[in-house]
Amino acid sequence: MPIPENDYVPQDFDRPARLFPLPDLVLFPHVLQPLHIFEKRYRAMIDEAVADDRLVVMTLLKPGWEKNYEGCPATYPHGCLGRIATHHRLDDGRYNLLLHGVCRVVVRRELPMSKLFREAIVEPCWDLYPPETAACRGQLQRELLAKFKQILPDAPESQHQLDQLLGSSLSLGALTDVVAYTLDLPLATKYRLLSEANVDLRAELLLDRLRCLTDDAASSLPRRPFPPEFSMN
Repeated sequence: MPIPENDYVPQDFDRPARLFPLPDLVLFPHVLQPLHIFEKRYRAMIDEAVADDRLVVMTLLKPGWEKNYEGCPATYPHGCLGRIATHHRLDDGRYNLLLHGVCRVVVRRELPMSKLFREAIVEPCWDLYPPETAACRGQLQRELLAKFKQILPDAPESQHQLDQLLGSSLSLGALTDVVAYTLDLPLATKYRLLSEANVDLRAELLLDRLRCLTDDAASSLPRRPFPPEFSMN
């Protein structure tokens, strides 16, 4: 589900950020991601986060992560800062939580391990709206919404969420993030969309992908549940 753009925005990025790297999930701003946390190191990370600022940075592991998953396998530099919106700690220390995507970040340098989980210095990466392409932005948004409506499942809960989108005042940047997150696109495509700060370019990239998918095989397009189910860490 979409999150209002004027929701929580952190003011200070100087302190180390908790890194939550996963091999199969790209988090975007403006959405809520359900997560089930069971690994010891990530339970420790969430323990600290809920007692502090509730912030973690989700990043994507690079291919080959299986060889060193228990260590520090390489991650891609672009990620998403998330804030724990709600959480429930189970009796055995595991967590069920909802992570709210706040903003894009770039990992500038990872810090030496001093805790069970990884930390890094990150820099926010805000949406860019070039003035020279402003005249085309409305048409981009209308076409993106139309393609999204064409692809979305016919289930009542999905259509209800879509009606909320259509009736909202989401910016083009927020809309691209909600659509990119919702559709079951390849991880490489999702990461490319996450790493693009230029909103118009991001919308064009996403729209090109959706045009191909709807033209070739709309009926068999893979899609994730809307809203999504829990993701396991």
